[in-house]
Amino acid sequence: MLDQRHARRGDATEDLGKAEATRQSILAAAARVFRADGYAGARLSDIAAKVGMKAGSLYYHFDSREALVEAVMDLGLKQTHETVAKRLRALPPDVGHVRRLEVAIEAHLELVLAHEDISSATIKLIWQVPAQIRERQLADQRAYGALWRKLLTDARKAGAIRGDVDLSVVRMAIMGALNWAADWYKPGRMTPRQIARDIAAMVLGGLAGEPKNKRK
Repeated sequence: MLDQRHARRGDATEDLGKAEATRQSILAAAARVFRADGYAGARLSDIAAKVGMKAGSLYYHFDSREALVEAVMDLGLKQTHETVAKRLRALPPDVGHVRRLEVAIEAHLELVLAHEDISSATIKLIWQVPAQIRERQLADQRAYGALWRKLLTDARKAGAIRGDVDLSVVRMAIMGALNWAADWYKPGRMTPRQIARDIAAMVLGGLAGEPKNKRK
């Protein structure tokens, strides 16, 4: 009897594992289709075909197309928020504010480029999805934005960054530069970390150099 119970538990665990793996495959396929065709143009049959199932089988994992698109967007933002927060928590307590910003930039960009379909779909879909989904997503985005506002505000208070710029503009400019990378990045010439380094240098240090004729 005990062996039978263990066997049933093992089978149940295996079934849950398979269901989760299928769910993740569906999310990845959905992200590709939503990214390419937008919310209005995406068809469940196209998503199902990418994972080798019939469209009706998707409803075993997601109740509706709305539930599927929201799951894609939730995953994109949750992965990014959790990764950036984790990387920041791993830093020594006495690390400088500029370095904290550099690490946040690097972590965000690496996530965007590692999961570019989900990241790009999440960004593009926000103004295409139904209003209720959009409001929930915007609330989650504001929570993530609060992390960046604190990073920038703390850096300004410590005198680590300029005090004469609007931090909301700076934050949105950083997010725009990092998120847009999903559309133009091609693996090969530079790694995500190298790109993050250059973006951080541009944002935090500026591009202007000392004119050659003024150098000694």
